[in-house]
Amino acid sequence: MSSSSRRAVLRGLALAAAATAVPLSGRAPASASSGISHEGSSGTFHEGSSGAAGAPPLRQMRGMWIASVVNINWPSRTGLSAAQQKAEYVAWLDLARARGLNSVFVQIRPTADAFWPSPYEPWSQYLTGVQGGDPGYDPLAFLVAETHRRGLAFHAWFNPYRVSMQADPALLHPDHPGRRHPEWIVPYGGKLYYNPGMPEVRAFVQDAMMDAVTRYDIDGLHFDDYFYPVNTTAFDDSEAYARHGGGFPDLAAWRRENVDLLVREMQQRVRRAKPEVAWGISPSGIWRNRATDPLGSETGGGQSYDNLHADTRGWVKKGWLDYIAPQLYWYIGQSNADYAKLVPWWSDVAAGTGTQLWIGQAAYKAGAAGQPVEWSRPDELSRHLTLNQDHPEVGGDIWYNSGDVRDDRIGSISAVVTGHYTRPALPPLLPRLASGRAPGRPLVPLARLVDGGVELRVLATGRDVPFQYAIFRLDRPARPGDLADARHLIATVPAGRDLRWVDPAGTVGAHYHVVAVDRAGRLSPPSAGRRAVRAGRDPGR
Repeated sequence: MSSSSRRAVLRGLALAAAATAVPLSGRAPASASSGISHEGSSGTFHEGSSGAAGAPPLRQMRGMWIASVVNINWPSRTGLSAAQQKAEYVAWLDLARARGLNSVFVQIRPTADAFWPSPYEPWSQYLTGVQGGDPGYDPLAFLVAETHRRGLAFHAWFNPYRVSMQADPALLHPDHPGRRHPEWIVPYGGKLYYNPGMPEVRAFVQDAMMDAVTRYDIDGLHFDDYFYPVNTTAFDDSEAYARHGGGFPDLAAWRRENVDLLVREMQQRVRRAKPEVAWGISPSGIWRNRATDPLGSETGGGQSYDNLHADTRGWVKKGWLDYIAPQLYWYIGQSNADYAKLVPWWSDVAAGTGTQLWIGQAAYKAGAAGQPVEWSRPDELSRHLTLNQDHPEVGGDIWYNSGDVRDDRIGSISAVVTGHYTRPALPPLLPRLASGRAPGRPLVPLARLVDGGVELRVLATGRDVPFQYAIFRLDRPARPGDLADARHLIATVPAGRDLRWVDPAGTVGAHYHVVAVDRAGRLSPPSAGRRAVRAGRDPGR
């Protein structure tokens, strides 16, 4: 079919759908030619409207971290072939889908190296076992493509300043920036770091990370909790402080300003280069204790503001992040850091700022040897998500790490899935992107019973193919508010221009609506309803 003929067919289908749409108080007559009845969709869905009380959310961050440093998760070891590395990664994606997740956070720059052919830093040693060793393919291109192929969001996880997990600069690749610029390197604690207090270092690490942002189709740029490794002069940045620290009351204030500059400048660069990329950080979960600062939390643990020179609360209040995902790696009732006290504190910090709040969850502690007895409770993590429901600022969770999501010791992850992830969820939509152009309303010319369920045919409209489709099924015609939450959401499916998909639980008489979703998470109006019928002539053919 020529492109002009195809456009004519799509226009005809769109006009037919519009002609048969009726108010929800009534039913449209069945189409005599197709044997397929239609129903109106007016009023069934309003982005931003609230669904039924206690209903599963339409949007919720459900992510997991996939760590590459020292081969924690992927690749599982060095020396794997490209085919083996790819197979391992696909298995992680299959796990994410099986657990009801919608996003992965993949570490692609763990130690001032790269999981892509970077002009700034060498290939990561965690790919081949040798820093600078070519893995024989472009891992990042593969990671992004395979993640999107499964309808998942890909967040590229970077560590900005860590250079090496060992302390000898001579062991770095000969062309490593740390070898070319030894003055940039600070050894501390058996590791090597870039010096955050040198403006040229800050500019370089931004350039190195932005190379991946501009060249690859990533959905997010993500930092973890590592900035300065310690708050003492044992991290010897005295020369940089003498050169650049004038006007600051002390070393700590200067170091905090260095981290602030990195965070603010990264936001500016991402917004200029790719405004639809989400930018966020997952810091340690305590900003400051109340005993230190009246604005702090009722805790007694390590303080990111003081220990790592990371003013995490300030970043949120100043609007420098799209989201913050504090690592609340403590159990409910823990004396020095109670999860039940930290979630309300962070909710209060995020409220009214436009910064989304997602919670970093300690899957690695559940059922692990050596942890306090509270972590042996199979429902501890599920109780965390139940508590989150009382705080509307919490928009979801990220699980550390993928290996623990897979291992599911004591059934802790299964308890989360059965208790909280029974319906699919779309990733959150950043408020600053909500007003962008939404995808076109899809057409559903077919819903018929076949072997294995009900087959839907979904046609994309408009210039661009959506990222995915959200498919809703009801046992009756839709009513206002029915599509505002996930009560009737049965699947999120990678989109196509002309998609056929089978609902294995579908039956004759079921009513379907499809919503197109773009990469930013914006939604189309829902399709006109389509009632499933027994097999007959396909009017879309």
